[in-house]
Amino acid sequence: MKITRIEQFITAVPHIPAIQQSRPDDFRERPIPIIRVHTDEGITGFGEGGRGQRLDDLADRWLDADPLAQNLTSMGGAMAMALFDIAGKALGVPAYRLMGTRHWDRVPVGYWSPPLEPAQFAAMAEEGARQGYRTHKLKARPWNIVETVALMTKAAGPDYGIIVDPNFTFGDLQTSLRLAGQLEKYNVQAFEDPFQYLPGWHQYRDFRRHTRIALAPHLYDSRQIMSAIRAEAADMFNTGGSVETVLINAGMAEAAGLPVWLQVVGLGLGVSGAYGTHVHAVVRNATIPSDVLHFTRENDLIGGALIPKDGFVEVPDRPGLGVELDMDAVEHYRVG
Repeated sequence: MKITRIEQFITAVPHIPAIQQSRPDDFRERPIPIIRVHTDEGITGFGEGGRGQRLDDLADRWLDADPLAQNLTSMGGAMAMALFDIAGKALGVPAYRLMGTRHWDRVPVGYWSPPLEPAQFAAMAEEGARQGYRTHKLKARPWNIVETVALMTKAAGPDYGIIVDPNFTFGDLQTSLRLAGQLEKYNVQAFEDPFQYLPGWHQYRDFRRHTRIALAPHLYDSRQIMSAIRAEAADMFNTGGSVETVLINAGMAEAAGLPVWLQVVGLGLGVSGAYGTHVHAVVRNATIPSDVLHFTRENDLIGGALIPKDGFVEVPDRPGLGVELDMDAVEHYRVG
């Protein structure tokens, strides 16, 4: 089998209204490329790039290559998705069969919010709970996180889990502990990267010693994950990368008795959503809702094939990624 042609479609798909209000131009400024890879045996595969990425050089690198001769688990990005799709279709198996052992028939996903005002967060939490989501990850800021969590809990109920992701903006250990103390009475399931952890882990270890709120470093480097485990500086990890990297990182965490959640994709569309779901299916300790966020767009470009139900996405069981592009939708949102 050989690759004969690679098509690229640049798409600009708005977010759902609750997210779109906070980033009205992002979908145009950072459109998402979709690729369709053709082979001489008539099998095609779909892949999806990152926001704002261009994939113009793929043909120069991949024409005439054999999709079945690649080390797929060591690859990442749009081409990895497309080749897993092609290989699965050629062999008649779902992509997860080429990644490892399936541990999950359906995988949890969490609702998600960018930085908003507290009342806006609460409205999104109410909507998330209505749709059956059990966990809500939000981009948090120190000046309004306590009010935000209080209003979200009031709107969605005390069982609605909240993962707080400050992107290091809580600044330091003292501020993070102060905020944790105010939030411990709520169902806050983790702080992800509240403040910088490098060059050492001692302050993350100290945070864990003084609060019951779980601490979740967001790490891709296996050496950093091992370092955090040795320093007793984590309760869980957010990790991603290639399938191989994910399995190594998750395996280290599991050996330490820690769960993970995955961010092999993010604020993407349905093709990446399908790929991320397959990866999640083979990670035994990926028990925390994944950052697979195709449902945050007004159209996923796969005909709604992976719409979450009660906070879970069914793992596709058809060959390859198990989804097909809705080409009418692609043309509607196409900008290049």
